[in-house]
Amino acid sequence: MSLPLKPVLARVARGETLGQDEAEAAFATIMEGQATPAQIASLLTALHLRGETRAELTGAVRAMRAGMAPIAAPDGAIDVCGTGGDGLGTLNVSTATAFVVAACGVPVAKHGNRALSSRTGGVDVLAELGLPIDLPFDAMEAQLRRTNLTFLAAPRHHPGMRHAAAVRAELGFRTIFNLLGPLANPARVRRQLTGVYDPAWAPAMAETLGALGAEHVWVVHGQGLDELTLAGQSEVAEWRHGTLRRFSVTPEQAGLARAPVVSIAGGAAAENAAALRALLHGTRGPYRDTVLLNAAAALIIAGRADSLAEGAVVAAGAIDRGAASNVLETLLRETAGVPVAAR
Repeated sequence: MSLPLKPVLARVARGETLGQDEAEAAFATIMEGQATPAQIASLLTALHLRGETRAELTGAVRAMRAGMAPIAAPDGAIDVCGTGGDGLGTLNVSTATAFVVAACGVPVAKHGNRALSSRTGGVDVLAELGLPIDLPFDAMEAQLRRTNLTFLAAPRHHPGMRHAAAVRAELGFRTIFNLLGPLANPARVRRQLTGVYDPAWAPAMAETLGALGAEHVWVVHGQGLDELTLAGQSEVAEWRHGTLRRFSVTPEQAGLARAPVVSIAGGAAAENAAALRALLHGTRGPYRDTVLLNAAAALIIAGRADSLAEGAVVAAGAIDRGAASNVLETLLRETAGVPVAAR
């Protein structure tokens, strides 16, 4: 289902909002390659300036899910990802968290992308580490079952996104597409720790995931970051058992010391990849503690911990006994020389 964008653009330019079905049709037009770059940029910019509505978000997610290439995941699989778009250029927290959570025995189908509105995306770091992100889908499913971790590069599973990728990169600011990625995990996981650049979106994202079948979700924002932070209080919108709940958490609840956002400032892919590898091999500091805080939340969502304090202890143990670094080394060893999927 798609529709010509010109009338839609005229309406949005007047400040009008789109209904759910209209938004789904408009984004289907983009993802089917029937919109020009100028039209895509105009729609994304207009929605950004006016502020996207829940109906527009839900419609866009429906269009994205309708065109995605899925993989199968074990029961209880989780995703840990952020929307991006916070513009703070930190080290890659959700990617590191994925290794740690997998080392704790939780299957992690990690959705991610290259940098579009930030300096270094998760896919950029994985490439720097030497991990292929273009394995055949059946190999990815086997990898997830065997190692508890696989990485889902958004462009492969959402081919329609390629029609907006260049526009998003040129715009350089967050758009509704930043919100869509975490809502359209190709493994159809039902448990998620999702960070969002704007806390105002947390309840809507949590409710949208719930409406799409999620069991347990935390959508979080921490002091400007699209993840839980050591810098102070983080806001959480939780969806669980059909109910939305909002609350805040602090690093002290996980037994961790506070640290400013600048303490996890990142850089280019090589720098971020080196920091991630060092963390998995036991290097201590604010980066490790930030990952422990987020891993603790993921373990609560996965049903493996009852509190942040308990989860942080479990996550720290996975690093300190070498299980987290072993996940990385196993993935590197098992994917060396493996044929990749046709690009």
